[in-house]
Amino acid sequence: MIIVTGATGALNGSTVDHLLDRVPAQEITVVARDVAKAQRFADRGVAVRYGDYREPDSLPAAFEGAHQLLLVSSNDLASPIVPQHRAAIDAAVSVGVGRILYTSHQGAAPDSPFVPARDHFATEQMLADSGVAWTSLRNGFYAHSLAWLLGRWAETGRITVPGEGPVSWTSREDAGEAAAVVLTSGTAYDGPTTITAGAAPTFEEVAVMVSERAGRTVTFEVADPEEWVAAQVSGGQPEFMARFLLGMYRAAEEGFFAGTDPLLKTLIGREPATVRDVLAGLIS
Repeated sequence: MIIVTGATGALNGSTVDHLLDRVPAQEITVVARDVAKAQRFADRGVAVRYGDYREPDSLPAAFEGAHQLLLVSSNDLASPIVPQHRAAIDAAVSVGVGRILYTSHQGAAPDSPFVPARDHFATEQMLADSGVAWTSLRNGFYAHSLAWLLGRWAETGRITVPGEGPVSWTSREDAGEAAAVVLTSGTAYDGPTTITAGAAPTFEEVAVMVSERAGRTVTFEVADPEEWVAAQVSGGQPEFMARFLLGMYRAAEEGFFAGTDPLLKTLIGREPATVRDVLAGLIS
């Protein structure tokens, strides 16, 4: 049985949709914090179980019987992430899960300026120490996030970032499909497995693409990081979130998101979505 957590979210929800194209619904179980939100899968014959990383006692029963378990990374910014992942891994080990697959992130490293990258690395270390076969799907930075990472360019005519560097912007839908292929391929993808689009444009290069798509010149500038944070806060963003995002730009500047890998194209059997494809959906 394949058990998937986080299926009510966009990433692993996409994975379940693609799994249903490949295996019978009876071979899939989804785990959700709010089981009502998983009704669309129940309607297609998928078993739905309750489970919450923040409630460790709920997890063994949620994971029972899994030949493969796809763990989505927690998005709970209000609580420490790594202990939640520890609870999920411990539960999986306790019920004898065959393989754990984890939705990690390109650039997972203990010294990344981007906090989630450090959490991903710590989780991968726990998986390595678990004694269970494991796969870490190091997805490229999700391209839909350009909608807010590029700022208010439509109003200002300018893209302002506090750090510049290449990013392998990757479609979340492509990554979700790739996970389904990995789960059903019969091939053991052991350890860190990089899933990225085929190119890693810089923010300045993205600004050029935005100009082309918008049909007008959109300028680009790199701002002083502290001035950028101050501007975000004055615009109404909480400071902790501004500094959280600042870590992403700093990581890009230091090259943590620069690499690309052909595996995604191989897995989905076509060219992955590009930044231009994504911008076409964002800019009418």
